[in-house]
Amino acid sequence: MGILGDISVIFDLDGTLVDSEPNYFEAGRQTLAGQGVTDFTWTDHERYVGISTQETIVRWKERYGLTASVDELLADKNRRYLELARASTRVYPEMRAFVELLAAEGVPMAVASGSSPEAIEAILTGTGLADRLKTVVSADEVARGKPAPDVFLEAARRLGADPADCVVLEDAAPGAAAAHAAGMRCVAIPYVAAQADEPAFATAGLLVRGGQSAFTAREAYDWLIRSVRTD
Repeated sequence: MGILGDISVIFDLDGTLVDSEPNYFEAGRQTLAGQGVTDFTWTDHERYVGISTQETIVRWKERYGLTASVDELLADKNRRYLELARASTRVYPEMRAFVELLAAEGVPMAVASGSSPEAIEAILTGTGLADRLKTVVSADEVARGKPAPDVFLEAARRLGADPADCVVLEDAAPGAAAAHAAGMRCVAIPYVAAQADEPAFATAGLLVRGGQSAFTAREAYDWLIRSVRTD
């Protein structure tokens, strides 16, 4: 057993490991424009950060009165997103450093994301993270997306880990809520800094209020070590 004991680490993907939100925004903007909604802004997009693509589209249909089916809209947005994701997705440098620190200690790791399996695979392969993060769960594979705990519990099952020994890294309030519901500790790095006071983030063991610009691999690693010692 290494210095981090039985800990397993589960990463959210979008906005946590990688800065994919600009691609999601553009894919959503294009999809809505194709339905006649031409005024979708980044501020509008921020309302859906941390929510699965399918749930986002359900909300779009209600908000914008879209006539196309959820399946049609989902296929359109996913197609556009995959094109953008394959062309360019940026890994947060300190997150890559954190993955490498954990890999050096032999810590089991997984990705649990609201994105489709195809999108997750495209990003992990394109960024070179696939070699480190081989256990992957998409919200498409479980009954309920975040804030339900299903995707995190399935990741723990595939890792052979007790949920109480898992630490989740998340950028969005629904994800932090899902980690708490799963009985897991959480490192929260709010993608939208103004949302740092969301009640769900108050359940995090470590809240990096400044978001990714304030996150460091060493701080997170040292917090993990302290959490092991106080168990």
